[in-house]
Amino acid sequence: MLRIVVTLCLVIGATPALAGEALRIGLQTTGTFAWQLDVIRRHGLAASAGLDLKISEYASPDAGKLALNSGSVDLAVVDWLWVAHARALGARLLFYPYSRAVGSVMVKGDSPLRTIGDLKGRVLGVAGGPLDKSWLIVQAAAMRQGVDLKRDTTLEYGAPPLIFQKLQQGEAEASLNFWNFCARLEAEGYRRILDVRDAQAALGLHEPVALVGYAFSEEFAASHKSTIDRFIAVAQKADDIMLRSDEEWDALRPLMKAEDEWTFKAYRDRTREGIPRRPIAEEETDARRLFRALASVGGPALVGPSQELDQGLYYQPAAPGD
Repeated sequence: MLRIVVTLCLVIGATPALAGEALRIGLQTTGTFAWQLDVIRRHGLAASAGLDLKISEYASPDAGKLALNSGSVDLAVVDWLWVAHARALGARLLFYPYSRAVGSVMVKGDSPLRTIGDLKGRVLGVAGGPLDKSWLIVQAAAMRQGVDLKRDTTLEYGAPPLIFQKLQQGEAEASLNFWNFCARLEAEGYRRILDVRDAQAALGLHEPVALVGYAFSEEFAASHKSTIDRFIAVAQKADDIMLRSDEEWDALRPLMKAEDEWTFKAYRDRTREGIPRRPIAEEETDARRLFRALASVGGPALVGPSQELDQGLYYQPAAPGD
């Protein structure tokens, strides 16, 4: 059974005297969504939009997914591919992009490995398991170059901290890890040989797809469309603040737990690079292309019974003035 670390009813941006419309949010305590929510809180963005954000904190993404499925929260930040798979199996969930930040295949600074083809015969650590979305994207891109990473490398799967340590200790000669662990490695002189963003481009995408986003049920969106739309608008205002203000990141620094100045700046810059800015229609076009590529690698175990992305997956907010 998934363990819930803390379940809180925190009010972000509202006061007892003037409480807004409630929106229950599931928050992974170690995720970057906490940074965005902190900006919303400190700038009073939720209150100005008439929202009362009630936050439940969880230890892992799986706990947040469970809370979303059970209806104990209205919205959570989860994987795009998980929502697509769940929807293919009949769950009526919707998705709206939150972040395009992705990881990379990393090696030591003095490693002789330069390209994905150099990984043949090497030990490759992979964070997140055999069906991790980034791993499947890298596999699909490597296949375009005639490299079968599952066949040609010795694979070691594990949680991100473990894979991080394996590369540092020399137990793996390269690793594919989440973007924040890659930022920490770069601070120590490690380098990238393939960014998941570049792997997406190799699969024919015009721009990288946001692989993490806000998920909520169709039922909730139908009965609370104004609530969802106002939250998305508030989140975008917070993103704009984080994009333009370096001082904002100084305020966020205690939450970020960056070990040094270089890591702090890498976290900041990678987060900024990952903020989605394009129209949903363009995002969906690339997402369909990516979904087909992943279906060819992972099959039904990854994407569910359909080889095509469900047309109703992406949520479209109302246009201003509607």
